[in-house]
Amino acid sequence: MIALLAMVVWFDISVRIIPDLLCLAIGGLGLVLRLQVGLMPVVYSVGIAALLFLALLLVHSRGLVGGGDVKLLTALAIGLSPLDSYRLLMATAIFGGVLGLVYLVLRRAQPRMAARGRGHGLLARIAATEVWRMRRGGPLPYGVAIATAACLVLLQPEG
Repeated sequence: MIALLAMVVWFDISVRIIPDLLCLAIGGLGLVLRLQVGLMPVVYSVGIAALLFLALLLVHSRGLVGGGDVKLLTALAIGLSPLDSYRLLMATAIFGGVLGLVYLVLRRAQPRMAARGRGHGLLARIAATEVWRMRRGGPLPYGVAIATAACLVLLQPEG
């Protein structure tokens, strides 16, 4: 699951798309893992995922969240208990806020970054690309916040 989430981060940063196949793989793996706990936990998880999907679809229809983010959060909820789905949403909100702050800092640093040149390291190239996207009004890679939150929830010990 962590490897799939790392791929989500890579795609979201590089092309701002969360592929359907990754979401299907995450949802399918989550379903298999929940089935190991029992049938009723699967019913609860799928119910929570369906409610989450409907709520996020409404938010998406208003242009406040991307379709890939809706798919990813729904797929993750399939593999999580209701409590862990709640934790995922709360952690996503926190990491999304941090991501927003990073972008505010990048926006303020744009003139200084342009004056110094782009640099040659991977982080410098990513930052330069993100500055280019910000200048054109591009969206935040919110899949990064979702995947980071999911890793935190998945790696948390039970109890």
